[in-house]
Amino acid sequence: MNLKGTPSTSKIVVLTRLIAAIDEGRHGLESLKARVGGEQPPSTRSMRRYLSTLAAAGFPWFFDRESGTYRFQRGFSMRRIELSGRELQGLIALRGIAQSLGGTIGASIDDVTRKLVGVADRQASFAASKPSVLLQMTDVDLEGERTVIFELLQRAQRESQSVRFGYVDKGGRRTQRHVDPYGFVVSGGRIYVVAHDRGRGALRVFALDAIDAPQIAPARFTMPPDFDIEQFAGGSISGIMHTADPVAVTIRFAPLVARAAKADAIVRDRTIVDRPDGGVEITYVVTDPSELTRWSLRWGPQAEIVAPETAREAARALVAAIAKKYKKKERVRKK
Repeated sequence: MNLKGTPSTSKIVVLTRLIAAIDEGRHGLESLKARVGGEQPPSTRSMRRYLSTLAAAGFPWFFDRESGTYRFQRGFSMRRIELSGRELQGLIALRGIAQSLGGTIGASIDDVTRKLVGVADRQASFAASKPSVLLQMTDVDLEGERTVIFELLQRAQRESQSVRFGYVDKGGRRTQRHVDPYGFVVSGGRIYVVAHDRGRGALRVFALDAIDAPQIAPARFTMPPDFDIEQFAGGSISGIMHTADPVAVTIRFAPLVARAAKADAIVRDRTIVDRPDGGVEITYVVTDPSELTRWSLRWGPQAEIVAPETAREAARALVAAIAKKYKKKERVRKK
C-alpha cells in the first residue's frame, strides 16, 4: 500500500493500525512504521504527522525513553479497561450480587459484568472470575410469566404509558387497577411496582407476583419532576413501607452490637451518637415506624427503642404478643 497521496479512507486505516500498535506498548518508531505500512512503511516525516493527528484527536500517547517504545498513558487503552483497586472491588461486588440474586435479574447483571471482564485487564479478569466476596441475598423469583409481566411494566414505565391489571392484596381481595408505573423496588425476594393509582388518586406499591393479566392502557402520563425512586425507598427498611409523614425513632444499642448497628445503614436519613459506655444511639427517620419496631427485635435485648413513646408502646405490645405465644401452658391437675 502506497501511503503517499492515498485517499482519506486509507489514512483512516493507517491511523487505526497506529492506535492498535501504540496500544501494544512495545514498538519504537521503525517498528511502528512496519506495523502500519507493511511492505511499504511510511516515511519518518509522515509517521510524525500521523502521531500528531492522534495527539490532536485526544489520544494520550507518549514516547517511553526508558524502553524506547510508544505507549498510551496509564489507564487509557483501546483493548482493555485498567481498573483501580476500588473499581475492581466494585466489579467483584457486582458479580457477587448477580450470583446471589439468581433468576432473570441476576443473569442480566452477570451478563454486564462478563462484558466488563471481557475488556478488563488481567487482574480484574482473574478476580471477577473467582470472586472472593459473597453478598448473601434473597433469590428473586422472576421466571416464566412473571418475566413477561415485568418486561411489560418496564416498557410502560419507559414509554410513560399507563397500565391496567388485576391485583390480589394481602387480605386476598381482588381488585382492578389503573396505574401509572413510576419505578421498581426489589426487596425480600420480590419485585414491587411503585405507581400512581388513578382510581385512588395516590401513590401505591404493588407486588409483581400479585399482578394478573396486565395490559397497556391508551392513557399516557407525565412523571412528577420531584419523584425519585431512591428517595422514595430510602425512608423504608424494605423500600416499600410508607405512611403519610416521616417519623424520627431513636434506638439505643448495647456495646456488644454497637459496631454492627452503625454499619447497618438500613435507611438513608439517620443520626449516630456514641455513648460513654461504648454503646450507641441511632435516630432513624422512617416512613413506617412499625417496620422499624419489627426490625429492632432482631437485636434481642441488645437494642431498646427510647423515643418516641408511641414507638415504645408499639414495641411493648409486639413483645407482649410474641411472649404470649411462647407462654407455657399450665397443666390442669385432675382431682
